[in-house]
Amino acid sequence: MTDTSGVKIHPAVDNGIKSANPGFSGGELHCHCASDPVRVAVKSQTAHNHVCGCTKCWKPEGAIFSQVAVVGRDAVEVLSGADKLEVVNKDAPIQRYRCKGCGVHMYGRIENTEHPFYGLDFVHTELSDEDGWAAPEFAAFVSSVIESGVDPSRMDAIRARLRELGLEPYDALSPPLMDAIATHIAKKSGALAA
Repeated sequence: MTDTSGVKIHPAVDNGIKSANPGFSGGELHCHCASDPVRVAVKSQTAHNHVCGCTKCWKPEGAIFSQVAVVGRDAVEVLSGADKLEVVNKDAPIQRYRCKGCGVHMYGRIENTEHPFYGLDFVHTELSDEDGWAAPEFAAFVSSVIESGVDPSRMDAIRARLRELGLEPYDALSPPLMDAIATHIAKKSGALAA
């Protein structure tokens, strides 16, 4: 049996996962600036919430995973602080908008209309004071935490802890999301009827 005591994943899941509230219709995200924070409205419930080990997603201090969910881009609106936002990497498929003051990523947007996830924005619901957001469902890009400096010898305990939390670890996205990507590509190539 693998010892998972002391294994920290992300502050939003380390003490158990909160359930979504039925009928929850969104809330406001805010950066970590003490004054004039960037404020972003998310006007609907999120989907596909997960913890992510990739090195591109924003992680709070001390976390080895980020927590990220998707929502329709039409549900995301910058309420204040737009002048403080900058794109982290203009060449990345996901244009991650971070606060120039504190570095927190407020949302990620896909501008490429050919991308399988075009129309969805990526958000970090732990930046909200509201409870009721969709609960994390899985762990993505788990082995990528090694790229951020996690010792490979810790991976068995990390995967065991994720399973204890009910977050099946994948080294890609969850099977339904990988199926969605493959379906999009097959329709574009003509392998499947559009």
